[in-house]
Amino acid sequence: MDGTTMTDTTAPTTPVIDRRRMRLVMAGLMLGLFMSALDQTIISAALRTISDDLNGLSQQAWANTSYMITSVVTTALYGKLSDIYGRRPLYVTAVAFFVAGSVLCGLATSMVTLSVFRGVQGLGAGGLMSLAFAILADLLPPAERGRYQAWFGAVFGVAAVVGPVVGGFFAGLDSFAGAAGWRWAFFINVPVGLAAVLIILSQVHVQSGRSSDKPDIAGVITLVLFLVPLLFAVEEGSKWGWGSAGTLGLFAVGAVGLLLFLLAQRRAGGAALLPTPMFRNPVFTLYNGVNTIVGAAVFGSLAVLPLYLQIVKGLSPTEAGLMLLPQTLGIIGGGRLCSAYVTRTGNFKGFMLLGIVLMMAGTFWFATFGADTALWQAGAAAAAMGIGIGMCWQVMLVAIQRGLEPQYMGAGIGSFAFFRSIGGTVGISAFFSLFFGTVGGRIADAYADAATDPGFKAALADPAVTSQPANQTLLAGRNGAVSLDDSSFLTHADARLAHPFLEGMAHAMQTVFLTSGALLALGLVLALIPRDRRPEPGTGTTAPATAPSPEKAAAAR
Repeated sequence: MDGTTMTDTTAPTTPVIDRRRMRLVMAGLMLGLFMSALDQTIISAALRTISDDLNGLSQQAWANTSYMITSVVTTALYGKLSDIYGRRPLYVTAVAFFVAGSVLCGLATSMVTLSVFRGVQGLGAGGLMSLAFAILADLLPPAERGRYQAWFGAVFGVAAVVGPVVGGFFAGLDSFAGAAGWRWAFFINVPVGLAAVLIILSQVHVQSGRSSDKPDIAGVITLVLFLVPLLFAVEEGSKWGWGSAGTLGLFAVGAVGLLLFLLAQRRAGGAALLPTPMFRNPVFTLYNGVNTIVGAAVFGSLAVLPLYLQIVKGLSPTEAGLMLLPQTLGIIGGGRLCSAYVTRTGNFKGFMLLGIVLMMAGTFWFATFGADTALWQAGAAAAAMGIGIGMCWQVMLVAIQRGLEPQYMGAGIGSFAFFRSIGGTVGISAFFSLFFGTVGGRIADAYADAATDPGFKAALADPAVTSQPANQTLLAGRNGAVSLDDSSFLTHADARLAHPFLEGMAHAMQTVFLTSGALLALGLVLALIPRDRRPEPGTGTTAPATAPSPEKAAAAR
């Protein structure tokens, strides 16, 4: 292999690569990461417009959930397959799936087809992050990875800054080059993906420590059997009834799927999607638990936040995207504040706890927001949450990598994205289900409270106001029966009649944010358990609690 040296016959060392080639490889990896990260942030700003155009606001959770399901399943699979077949072919496959899914999403004609095509995107998204970090681990020794991983963090930061603005810009266009503006939020991925593939094909020729294990097909099948029924139950439970036979049956199938998945992983051993030997490291296990909980809280609450900004506060998609900039800058600042220190010293626990506390502060602050809350508070709360996210996930990635055996590096790094995504998938489904399951009652309560308001009474008594179609749609909400599949009627509604409607929506969102804060509190308790582990001098890897065996010492990088 190009540039690979060997110290013994059992374990390859990290390959050496010159700086020029490393910069080119980083460019290709960063383009793939940028494409994946940009897609998520663009959609967050544009999804309300997309949902209104496709008449499916109440179904928008599936546009996120289908993407997350397929990305969760394939995240672990890509990591394991790349240990077997090599990083480059799997990375190219991931980009191809993502670009094809993006084109199909841009051609979607309904929320159902959009959700299906988002699932195709997710088939590629599962590999873009985990394989980028795995390729980096192949090419560089541990002591040098922190500097380059910071570039990856910068990519997510730039995407988080650019995405909402670009998404808002496209969503605000009636049409562009013959297609509705929001469709270009997907089409933009095509040139970025092609550039990433060309660079990786020409520059990445190294694979360290390739495994001879077979793919864990049983693990993939049982993981799907666990996730899909669970998410259907969470998404539809509020409509069917949580105690209905359909909901309980889906939960039961999901529970059986989880049991079978765990048994499949145990039986597969080192060949598993998530090899069981990795979980003998308590830091790896505990922090992936925190990762899952934080993923549910963060993704779930941040999926609802754009609805607050665009519907309750009446911001345009572009304005809502700009309001998320404090959160983005917080993520960048938080990550930069802690990454170098943690990589050098191994003292990650303090930053982890501080990050979760800041996320809790931001989330509970969101839970106080109503229709009349000043926008500066949204910006400040988003900044606090962003700093916490930047600290928390940067630290978790460093901690999870430490103590991994070289042959598990792909699967282990893949586990970081896997557990975060599985938490995010459940969180988005559960929080949207909670929101749409409670919003009708909250709106009805808000209209009941407004019955004595003079302005509301005056608008209600004016036939010129009540005869307007938009206001008639609003007034249907007095008994909680308003349809939320298309919220564009609010643009033409009377402000006096709209205020209780918006207040009711804000109250339903408060419930979501309170739930998110409670989950983060649980994550904080779990994060108190692990101890800091200092890296060995000159290696950047964590020293084990006991001296390694001669065999392990010979295989160490």
